[in-house]
Amino acid sequence: MSTLVSTLGILFPESLVRTHAFGVLAAFVAINTVIYVALSVAKALPKIYVRDHLPRTYERAETRSIYPDGDR
Repeated sequence: MSTLVSTLGILFPESLVRTHAFGVLAAFVAINTVIYVALSVAKALPKIYVRDHLPRTYERAETRSIYPDGDR
């Protein structure tokens, strides 16, 4: 029996697994895991700036460059 436990891990009896408390705990662990994965992926992705995708309201009516025609 000890080799079965060491190779498969600890197995809970079916009566324990089918209880309401075990189901609530399993749901909490599942939701916690999904949130942790989502936060980890969001942290790994580059930051998105919303202002970069909105139209600019502060553009000048005329260019102030020393190359007004964009010849450079």
